[in-house]
Amino acid sequence: MSRTTRIFCASSLSDVATQVAAIESGCFAGAARRVLLFCDDSAVPEAAPAPDGLPGFAALRDRFDEVLSWNEAIRPFHPAAWTPRSEDVPLLQRHLRRLWGLGDDRVELVLGRPDVPPALAVGQVFTGAPVHVCAGGLTGYGPTRGKLDPLVGTRVRQVLHPDLVPGETPMLLTEFDVPARVVPADAFLKVTGEMAAAVDDLPPIPEGAALLVGQCLSALGIHAPGEEDDLHVRMLLAAAGRGHRAVVFTPHPAAPARHSRALRAEAERLGVDLTVLDEPVLAEVLFEKSRPALVVGCSSTALFTASAFYGLPVVRVGTEWLLERLTPYRNGSRVPAVLADALLPGVEAGATQDALPAGELTGLVTALGFTMRPEVHPHLRPVAERFLARHAGRPYVRRWFARRRLTSLGLPGGIPKQLAFLPRNSTARRVVRRARALKRTVGGRR
Repeated sequence: MSRTTRIFCASSLSDVATQVAAIESGCFAGAARRVLLFCDDSAVPEAAPAPDGLPGFAALRDRFDEVLSWNEAIRPFHPAAWTPRSEDVPLLQRHLRRLWGLGDDRVELVLGRPDVPPALAVGQVFTGAPVHVCAGGLTGYGPTRGKLDPLVGTRVRQVLHPDLVPGETPMLLTEFDVPARVVPADAFLKVTGEMAAAVDDLPPIPEGAALLVGQCLSALGIHAPGEEDDLHVRMLLAAAGRGHRAVVFTPHPAAPARHSRALRAEAERLGVDLTVLDEPVLAEVLFEKSRPALVVGCSSTALFTASAFYGLPVVRVGTEWLLERLTPYRNGSRVPAVLADALLPGVEAGATQDALPAGELTGLVTALGFTMRPEVHPHLRPVAERFLARHAGRPYVRRWFARRRLTSLGLPGGIPKQLAFLPRNSTARRVVRRARALKRTVGGRR
């Protein structure tokens, strides 16, 4: 009988940490060989450090028999944009089996989100291989991005996830009836503790400092780099407004170095002692090593690990601003932004503080998933209608759900009140759309 080789496909050190925690928790059956396949899907992967050069990776290296590079295997294609043509798959699989010494091994895959490259491409190349999905971030609570090829989706055995939002189950791949399984928090904390012990070259972090968790939404095309600078400055202002005179900024690994310039200038103006970490360090490593007095971010997963796993105080900054700019509506970053806006406290002047009533989070996530992917989850329409009808007119509904989207789907909150008497059918919705288009046309001619 051939041996089993399990290939762990990871795009970040955070992915690796979650996968190792799943290994330690017994989430996988035994395998003769474990391979870490690192897929750097940053904008310029050639400029990024190799995984074995990342702070803390040395503590995880011994869990794998070999570390391979997906980037090297598919060069010159970019991992974030390339998927194989169907006619090339047999040849590619034979090539990779020879290149990676797989021979006739039975291959199993552990992927991040299997609906987007590079994980999608790996799943397509190894046809027939059982798939385990390790969803380490908040996007797993949202729907699958588009209609995933059943040749991939039906091979998924389980969705593994840390319990970032207690009581909520990921929506990812539920259309294939894939069961979800929690990666225990103590296993995750054990792994990050080992990583923190292996990192000894960080600059001294002042006791009681606030930690700013940077994001790189500009790399996703959500907004311009200059706006991202403004977001980080707003984080600094929020920390200073809470009385913190010592602040540490950890940039997103994909962020350009220039992001820290605006922060340094603002810190000098405010008289704040700012420490900028030049190396990309996992935020959880900083939680372990320094126990910051406050964690400030926008919609980063680190805010939820800080709160749920480490018991640290957290605040959100800029979620309303982000939600206004997210396009298209089904952008995968919408779910993290809504969860942060709904569950975490805001501190900025003018930040909306109206709270989602207790027990309504599942309804919110379900309604959000339906409006993002109605063609994938049509059976969720009644749940979405009930949630939106219960919360009609609330400010948070207007932030989380685009009115134009609700109108196009014929959902409560979309059709203007003066037209609410119209039945919610396709003909009525078509008439409303035409009336609005005519109004815009006539208004533009005046």
